[in-house]
Amino acid sequence: MLQVFSMPCGFLEFNSKLFFPNLEKGELFTIPVPSYLLTHPKGNVVFDTGVHCQAIADPVGRLGEIAKLFVSRTKPGEEIVAQLANFKLTPDDVNYVINSHFHFDHCGGNEFFPRSTILIQKNEMAAARDPELRKKVGFDPKDFDHKLNYQDVDGEYDIFGDGALVLFPTHGHTPGHQSLRVRVGKHTFVLTGDACYTKTNMDQNLLPSVFFDEAEMSRSLGKLRDLRDKQGATIIYGHDPDQWKEIPHAPEPLA
Repeated sequence: MLQVFSMPCGFLEFNSKLFFPNLEKGELFTIPVPSYLLTHPKGNVVFDTGVHCQAIADPVGRLGEIAKLFVSRTKPGEEIVAQLANFKLTPDDVNYVINSHFHFDHCGGNEFFPRSTILIQKNEMAAARDPELRKKVGFDPKDFDHKLNYQDVDGEYDIFGDGALVLFPTHGHTPGHQSLRVRVGKHTFVLTGDACYTKTNMDQNLLPSVFFDEAEMSRSLGKLRDLRDKQGATIIYGHDPDQWKEIPHAPEPLA
């Protein structure tokens, strides 16, 4: 039976105007950086690998200048390898890793998965291989540029062919951002990644300050809203501190 577990893989503090540019004055707030373990009968899947563990002890050494904008509030153990160990799993037990995109807080732990197949939209990989575009969108090669088994995905992709785990493009935040549709029984969950940071962004149709293509991100946000409002899906937002307080976390299943 498919189960979904939410795992903390970092916490970051920064000015809230980054998420909510309509605010007259922002304030410091702390967001979760989640990863998800999906245990499918045909194999284990991890959605996003969080911030690299080196950032816990040496955030500037790992993240560089961006550490001044995003202050790490991560505690030891809040990283992907330690989180998997709570399930008596190692990265070698993971068949597939999904990167929603290549920002540091979503693929920082990639290097620990040399035996997994890592699924990434082809547009995202193309951006990562273009030095100018990579710099423009804020990708750091040390997060993803390792000897890993990347598999490019072009549009929707049904991972196990049974409709349980389906990747779909939600471009805009980055050139090839993707989200994951999860079917558990008769219910659908959606892991948005950074296509929608919080419920507030969706409810107010509010784009954040960080995007590659504004029009494309707006369309992706609309697609996610339709899944929630018209199809009854439960949306698991990318970095929503209020939702994070409400949903169950490992070892209790989210679904």
